[in-house]
Amino acid sequence: MLQQTQVATVIPYWKRWLKELPSIKALASAPEEKVLKLWEGLGYYRRARNLQKGAQMILKQFAGRFPRTLDDVLQLPGVGRYTAGAICSIAFNQPTPIVDGNVIRVLTRLHGIDADPKDKPTNARLWTLAEELVVNAESIQRGDKRNCSDFNQSLMELGAVICSPANPSCDACPLRKACIAKREGTQSQLPNLNKNAKTTPRHFKAFIIESNGSFLVRQRPAEAVNGGFWEFPNYEPDAEEPPSLPPHENAAPLCVVKHSITRYRITVEAVYARTTKAGSSNNGGEWTTLNEIDRLALTSAHRKILGKLIKMTPREAP
Repeated sequence: MLQQTQVATVIPYWKRWLKELPSIKALASAPEEKVLKLWEGLGYYRRARNLQKGAQMILKQFAGRFPRTLDDVLQLPGVGRYTAGAICSIAFNQPTPIVDGNVIRVLTRLHGIDADPKDKPTNARLWTLAEELVVNAESIQRGDKRNCSDFNQSLMELGAVICSPANPSCDACPLRKACIAKREGTQSQLPNLNKNAKTTPRHFKAFIIESNGSFLVRQRPAEAVNGGFWEFPNYEPDAEEPPSLPPHENAAPLCVVKHSITRYRITVEAVYARTTKAGSSNNGGEWTTLNEIDRLALTSAHRKILGKLIKMTPREAP
């Protein structure tokens, strides 16, 4: 849940998740619709599917016990080098490196690395440096406790709180005497990240079709982006043909919703219309009440449209 999502956002999701799916077995056997509904709003829904696949793999290949070695953790769906390193070092106190944005900032400034950290050779060097540091931390004993967990968390916290992207608190940094960027005054230039890719606008039109208090919704194909989620019929005028809809009349503007996914800046223009022919041209859709729709896993933009509908009184309908 914490991949690409802030802690404050995750906490209520985490609590609901543990209440509904308190164990690996519960997650592995849960209907996918329930998993997606619990994840709704966190985005990057492949993470939720991978989490369930991972639970199923743990039951099948690891006898229901979460794997303890880096190689085994890396077998889990959706788990890459960073996540595996974080789990093994923080949870199991093993000397595995972590390289995230905060660590990159600390290491590039500390060592004066001015190459793009996304370039392969530079990225490999950063992982090597991070590994050397956590291995050294392991060798420093405090009684019978190894320091790997504390060290990696401290390194990330240093980047988040002290070695911040703008206006770093260098005078408070415990590494200031060894830091090349501090010595050369290049803190604002490091890390040397390329400019983000240009954003791409996309425009969609959604149809909110009502028939006697029920609304037409459709489920996205499993293989599509956000597969399995529900939404109102919609299309992208610049790239698609309009969807097949029941005969309707007097379509009127309802709302405009804006939403961002990675580099895409999405605008959804929703129009509202009524029909007396609910069974005509549903094209795989279903007629459901607003309360029923609220219980479905909806894409984020269409959840916003639903919020507008729920707040409306019948008199307010266009």
